[in-house]
Amino acid sequence: MSMLTDAADAVSAPVPPVRDRSHFARQMGFILAGVLVVTGFFSLTTGAAGTSVFEALSAVINGEDVSLRDKVVLMDIRLPRMVMGILVGASLAVSGALMQGLFRNPLADPGLVGVSAGAALAAVSIIVLSAYLPALLTDFLGYYIVPAGAFLGGWGSTLILYRVATRQGQTSVATMLLAGIALGALAGAIGGILTYKANDAQLRDLTFWGMGSLAGATWSKVFAAAPIILLALSAAPFLGKGLNGLALGEAAASHIGINVQRVKNLSILSVAAATGAAVAVSGGIGFIGIVVPHLLRLSIGPDHRYLLPNAALLGAILLLIADMISRIVIAPAELPIGIVTAVLGAPVFLWILLRRRGVLDM
Repeated sequence: MSMLTDAADAVSAPVPPVRDRSHFARQMGFILAGVLVVTGFFSLTTGAAGTSVFEALSAVINGEDVSLRDKVVLMDIRLPRMVMGILVGASLAVSGALMQGLFRNPLADPGLVGVSAGAALAAVSIIVLSAYLPALLTDFLGYYIVPAGAFLGGWGSTLILYRVATRQGQTSVATMLLAGIALGALAGAIGGILTYKANDAQLRDLTFWGMGSLAGATWSKVFAAAPIILLALSAAPFLGKGLNGLALGEAAASHIGINVQRVKNLSILSVAAATGAAVAVSGGIGFIGIVVPHLLRLSIGPDHRYLLPNAALLGAILLLIADMISRIVIAPAELPIGIVTAVLGAPVFLWILLRRRGVLDM
């Protein structure tokens, strides 16, 4: 009798409410936006030239003239670098969030679809084999031939993977993952052969470009990459509901009215566009796409409607901070920003991996 009473009590006991973190997620968006503004101001102040944006603003407020040197440093060097850092950081973080939602795996990364590998191989090929390219092409593109080649290489590799993984209008995520790993290995091998062929000057370019940097930021690069990145970022929030459905599995998502194939297609295209444009203008920068979405998922939850916009803000903040560190550590020289993100991101990635393994082992 007591067992029946206990069972009845257990059934009638109130079920604890599921924690709704949507309000906190919206608050987090406003907080991150404010932090991004502050970080941007400090980014404009950091550098070997010693020019401060606060001093320049003070001069303007007091009716004083800002020196030509300060104008050049702030408007033509640091401001485009800051804008590019925001665009690249946001694109890498959102791409990581999209990939993790698509693969339903917190360890997924934009590099899994072959964008980074294809972009890097194209850039290495152009740097090493530039002497064999048509003079008309090199004269027309000039300095932008490497970013243009990297972007086309990222798009080309993505299209190859998409064709390999798609059969009868259905894209297999598992096939794309495996094909991306294979393509990355092949691109790395070919890139290694080209690197072995490179001379000393080309090796310096390959090293600096491969590790990532915002040092070459110009308004021309910003205006070239911004439309592609902004288009991909603006499309990402519309995928939030679909990615939430995919978390239940493809069959369950289809039953609740989600067009699974459309979500896959738009996610892959958004990742290809955003990551390809980012790699084209900044080189290889790792760990932003893995670390940022995971940290946000721990704090605001897995709802992609809030995760994607917050990832854009936090990715931009972290990349600007990494860029400032790269300018300070060995000033007046600069570290490649990829080294900074690797030093900061690798321990976090290891913690994510160990934490995930601990959950699975329980």
